[in-house]
Amino acid sequence: MNRPFDITNKVALVTGANRGIGRAITETLLQRGARKVYLGVRNLETVADLEQQYADQVTPIHIDLSRPGTVISAAANAQDVEIVINNAGVLKNASPLQPESIDALHTQMDINVAGLLRMAQAFAPVLKANQGGAFVQLNSIASLRSFPAFATYAASKAAAYSITQALRHEMAEQNTVVLSVHPGPIATDMANDAGLQDVAESPAIVADGIIEALSQGECHLFPDTMARELWQKYEAFAREVIEIEPGTA
Repeated sequence: MNRPFDITNKVALVTGANRGIGRAITETLLQRGARKVYLGVRNLETVADLEQQYADQVTPIHIDLSRPGTVISAAANAQDVEIVINNAGVLKNASPLQPESIDALHTQMDINVAGLLRMAQAFAPVLKANQGGAFVQLNSIASLRSFPAFATYAASKAAAYSITQALRHEMAEQNTVVLSVHPGPIATDMANDAGLQDVAESPAIVADGIIEALSQGECHLFPDTMARELWQKYEAFAREVIEIEPGTA
């Protein structure tokens, strides 16, 4: 288990804050007591409405997970951040036997996996300087269960989940809690691209779940109906193997 983490009066940074789950997280953080949210996006114009609505509570900041310089610059300019929520990611439908699957894999590994590493490496020192804070990674139930239509996406999320596990142990040394989030189909453009719009649930369920999981010291969050069904089967393994401290097995 993690130590409990309260988002009240904290300064957060959310990547992919302009739409979908990232936007829901941003608005929920502010509605439930966060002091300020940095809106990490590739195009600052896409959060103009959030700036207008929340005024001095939000600060747009340029982050493109495929461009390391933007991540380093963001960390240098957001030294007051106490919670990082790395929500941004990419999905490219490609089955393993399609020739384009290799290019799809390269793109998704760069953004979904290397992007996670870039965010963690840039912001770990910031969180450490601010009493540890929290680092939240948006993974997926696809990190545990692959499907042919988006096998390369699932592979990237499995890799990201593996990295998240390692980050939880390493960042614990600086008093940073790490939460791995595993949504199922959520009503976003990504779910539409995957053809899952008929079973998708509201992004708000992920946003609320993150705040509750942090407050309860959880290491994993499976927020929606499909995800919770998987968690029922996976929880015992996660508790007994994944969540234990190194060297205690």
